[in-house]
Amino acid sequence: MRSAGGADRSLKAWLDYGTEYLQARQIADAKTDAWLLMEYVANITRSFYYMHMHEPMDENDTEDYLGLLKRRGEHVPVQYLTGEAWFYGYSFRVNQHVLIPRQDTEILVEEALKRIEPGMRVLDLCTGSGCVLLSVLKEASVSGVGTDISQEALLVAELNRKRLGVHAGWIESDLFENVGGTFQMILSNPPYIPSDVIPELDPEVREHEPVLALDGREDGLYFYRRIVDEARSYLCPGGWLCLEIGYDQGEALENMLKSHGYTEVKIIKDLAGNDRVAVGALSGREL
Repeated sequence: MRSAGGADRSLKAWLDYGTEYLQARQIADAKTDAWLLMEYVANITRSFYYMHMHEPMDENDTEDYLGLLKRRGEHVPVQYLTGEAWFYGYSFRVNQHVLIPRQDTEILVEEALKRIEPGMRVLDLCTGSGCVLLSVLKEASVSGVGTDISQEALLVAELNRKRLGVHAGWIESDLFENVGGTFQMILSNPPYIPSDVIPELDPEVREHEPVLALDGREDGLYFYRRIVDEARSYLCPGGWLCLEIGYDQGEALENMLKSHGYTEVKIIKDLAGNDRVAVGALSGREL
């Protein structure tokens, strides 16, 4: 890998080089990612950069920067390279064992908070990094438990629990398999991408994010069928089921929830106008 052009080894020269390097490898957000990697390795802010942009970059930082640029050029997500992703205003640790939190998933948190009441007990299925449950616990006076079939994912969730300074429990479980008790709210962002669509995803996703957290089986609805059915044994009467869904799954989830006896069923769209969250209350809620 060649270095920044000429004798100029300044922060600006390296940032320009990083941007060009990533652009040449068809990285969509090349300029942003080049900056994020520089910010990470050099531990600098934008303000520092603008005041010192013509000063040389530390040699050790330069070596690290080149290494990360190479990996980003191979389409490793920048969040896995820095080990950090932002979600609902909080910083979360991430690695290859968990999905990278998406902004669209914040709608699931928002809809949960609209329906939550102090003292509720919340269950988060397929918790991954724990970003959904932990964000809810930071924002509301409730208790919560997260489950995941991946022990490695739960280790990340525990790191994030400590990072955010909240109390939560974790259960290694295939959905409800090892869960006991009842809850006033159940949340989940389960795998919902049809198996035959996964090879068509961006390389950042299909080659680096855990397939276990993506694959929703043949039609993408496998886990919803299980959750909607089994949740009735774990939700208190009137309790809420809140699910993130795929952009084209709203009608299917609305029908599924209603056919299983849920009331107040609603499909919420994201900022792009796509179906994003399905909610319903277990029959018995006092209106």
